[in-house]
Amino acid sequence: MNPVELILKKRNGYILTAEEINFFINSYLSGKITEYQMSAFLMAIYFQGLMPEEISSLTKCYIDSGKSIEFPVGLITADKHSTGGVGDKISLMLAPIAAALGLYVPMISGRGLGHTGGTLDKLEAIPGFQTQYNMEDFRDLTIKHKVAMVGQSAQLVPADKKIYALRDVTATVESPGLITASIMSKKIAEGARHLVIDLKVGSGAFMPNLQRAKELAELLIKTGHSFGQKVTVVFTNMNAPLGTHIGNALEVIEAIDYLKGVYLPDTQIITETLVAEMLLSAEIVKTLEETIQKIREVVQNGSALQKFKEMITAQGGDASVCDDYSRFDQAQHKIPIIAQQTGFVQSIDSKNIGYALIGVKAGRTSVTDPIEYGTGAIFYPKVGDKISAGQEIGTLFTNSQENSSEVIKRILSGIKLSPENVAHEPIILGRMTLADLTINTQNPISFI
Repeated sequence: MNPVELILKKRNGYILTAEEINFFINSYLSGKITEYQMSAFLMAIYFQGLMPEEISSLTKCYIDSGKSIEFPVGLITADKHSTGGVGDKISLMLAPIAAALGLYVPMISGRGLGHTGGTLDKLEAIPGFQTQYNMEDFRDLTIKHKVAMVGQSAQLVPADKKIYALRDVTATVESPGLITASIMSKKIAEGARHLVIDLKVGSGAFMPNLQRAKELAELLIKTGHSFGQKVTVVFTNMNAPLGTHIGNALEVIEAIDYLKGVYLPDTQIITETLVAEMLLSAEIVKTLEETIQKIREVVQNGSALQKFKEMITAQGGDASVCDDYSRFDQAQHKIPIIAQQTGFVQSIDSKNIGYALIGVKAGRTSVTDPIEYGTGAIFYPKVGDKISAGQEIGTLFTNSQENSSEVIKRILSGIKLSPENVAHEPIILGRMTLADLTINTQNPISFI
């Protein structure tokens, strides 16, 4: 096969065969195809899109580039994936709750980049917590403790890891087909038979509206189905940061509070909805009412928190942080965030807040940037809330006061007020499963 001919074929909108995709990816991994050819190939995919069968072929190629995990027959494995947001600490509550209810949760997570936080960074805010394991040890941890939360091993879909790095510098990250293959290859290779995807929509998400989110959801569900994985997508509102705490140690603290029964409306609704979908998919329970009751029981009786502590200890961390928050890194300065105007919150630029907090090293713009675990912000407003000039609407946590006023100014600039009442927005925007899809293989899905 000729790489140039395959680039031309995709550039002109034709469908690639599984053999052609396999040849191109494996030739790139072996060094026979150059980075500039792969870049051209990715851009052709970005503009022309991929058919569902092409995405399945690409996903299989990613999976076959490394090792996959197989769990013993009879273990019900389930996982959740989030497309990323600001203040999104849902995995930290969801995983131990699901494990306490009998699911086995092998969760492979990522690091924060840009405006979104990363579960690995949050976990590593716990002193001693280890996130890097080979696939055999990851499997053993999951079997023994019912839950393990780790980073991507070099053995797991290495093709995706190498190609994603190239997508990041060639402006091809947003391709729906490439996003789908990247997400699904990891979730299939990790051995989860049931997958719930928290597909975030709004100002703090990569999906700006529900229409685009549904297009991506359809691809994720179809791809999972082609590999025998049961996928449910839940669309959630990301027009405001989730909860009130933003920043690595701060978000872990909020998650521990939740596991102690201290609920916030948005994080409670999303956590319970996603865990419920996992349990319903696995057919552990039959009704939504039953799932919600069971979820609240394991929080109230302490078994979910105990499972979280068990996971921390198993992965080398100091579980005493759950009872003594002072053991987390502490920011040197706590500066109040004061509202400058009066009105009803019409909109919040969550992405802007995420980027602002990079200024106090709560996040990063490059994977090599250092972060400071104790920094971040507490931010209370939600769309529809009334705030008054002079009101303290949050706190900035920083180790340096040098640029704190600029960071606070940027956070405040993302809040738009109205003199009139503004309705509060729904948290759950919808759901989608295979049963909801109208199968259409006539046209590739593309954002262009």
